[in-house]
Amino acid sequence: MRGKWISFLLILPAVLYLVLLMGYPLFETFRLAFTSDEGFLGNFKRLVENGGFWGAMKNTILLTAVIVPLQLIFALGLALFVNQKFKGYTTVLYFIAIPLALSDVTAALMSYTIFSPNGYLNKILMNLHLIERPIYFFGYMFKAREFWVIVLTEVWRATPLVFIILLAGLQSINKEYLEAADLFGFSRWKKFTKIILPLLKPSIMSALLLRTLFAFQIFGVVWLLAGRDIPVLAGETYYWYTFMNDPKMASAYALVIALVTIVVSWFYITFLSAKHLEGAR
Repeated sequence: MRGKWISFLLILPAVLYLVLLMGYPLFETFRLAFTSDEGFLGNFKRLVENGGFWGAMKNTILLTAVIVPLQLIFALGLALFVNQKFKGYTTVLYFIAIPLALSDVTAALMSYTIFSPNGYLNKILMNLHLIERPIYFFGYMFKAREFWVIVLTEVWRATPLVFIILLAGLQSINKEYLEAADLFGFSRWKKFTKIILPLLKPSIMSALLLRTLFAFQIFGVVWLLAGRDIPVLAGETYYWYTFMNDPKMASAYALVIALVTIVVSWFYITFLSAKHLEGAR
């Protein structure tokens, strides 16, 4: 009997943490989202009828569709490069991993100091006499440029996370497979497509799932660099809660983000993982 109480006391801090810091906020989010003078789904009706919602959804999906593939391509190339373990590769690994220590706010501020009218990029180009006046990257009239600055910032900031997952996957591949491929005269491309890539699929799946979920929740970089020039779902949640003082609409946005991430997770796990397992048979 005493052992049961000890076990309960040991897990009690974790249970309290989940209940107080996760369970209660989640319950309040549901309560606020479904509380409205217009009925049970009143807040969601307002949300759908609001023009900002569809723009935020479109921008969130577009940013995710651009950022995640770029991160995967760059991370895979860097992982293959570092995995060769050349002299000084640990130093290269250190520099690649530096952005992991930066928050999205820090990364956004660094990008702004580079691309602002008085930033480093414009100063360098003007000192080299390549341009006569500053190039503007921020502002409602330059949304296309803002978009690509956001993409560049996110790719630089978050690619190291994908890189580490893929590098760990590469290092777990049995070297005997590659030695056998060399024995049979496989080219580098054939080794990559027939051995490395299939064995790396679980790591690629994990990295894609993680980064896609985070990309759908993108906020800090977009809000600091573009504000509502490029609305995203998380940014609209913050806007309705802070500026419009409407926690009910903010909760509705939060639940939409949760629903989207759940659907994305289900798609990855159900379809892409199933295909991988079928191919492994």
